Amino acid sequence: MKAVITVIGKDMVGILAKVSTACAESNVNVVEVTQSILDKYFAMIMLVDIQHMECSLDELKESILQEVPTMTVHVMHEDIFNSMHRI
Repeated sequence: MKAVITVIGKDMVGILAKVSTACAESNVNVVEVTQSILDKYFAMIMLVDIQHMECSLDELKESILQEVPTMTVHVMHEDIFNSMHRI
């Protein structure tokens, strides 16, 4: 099982490290990451393996928000993400 995490907001040092740490603390494995800086804004999409996750997706989102409180964070199960983006 996988999930998609998106993080968007003003760029600052350590965003990837903080989000990755929150994932690791919940036993969530980061599979793939893409990130960009658009002007002064940071945008990141992570694909994560949640097979051995030790919390709910809502709890994972809250733990990420505690690490990067000024960012906009979305955590979505892969099935829902795929359904929303199917043509």
